[in-house]
Amino acid sequence: MTESGAAMRGLIEHVARQLVDTPDGVVVTEEQDGEFTKLHLQVADADIGQVIGRGGRIAKALRALLKVMATRDGTKVNLEID
Repeated sequence: MTESGAAMRGLIEHVARQLVDTPDGVVVTEEQDGEFTKLHLQVADADIGQVIGRGGRIAKALRALLKVMATRDGTKVNLEID
């Protein structure tokens, strides 16, 4: 786990916990593949809509935040919501 990956994971976990009704159900895992970081966000089934948002707006915003952090660190990132 890289330092930038941990920061990105922490940000997503914090934001997701604020959005859902079951914050204990939020789990963020990280996979590293060279300079590419893949984050998996898992939430309770009942909370998935709150994390994705209407038309995917919240998911797009989360991905935009991650892209800014990754660009600053010279890496690439992908967020998958399960």
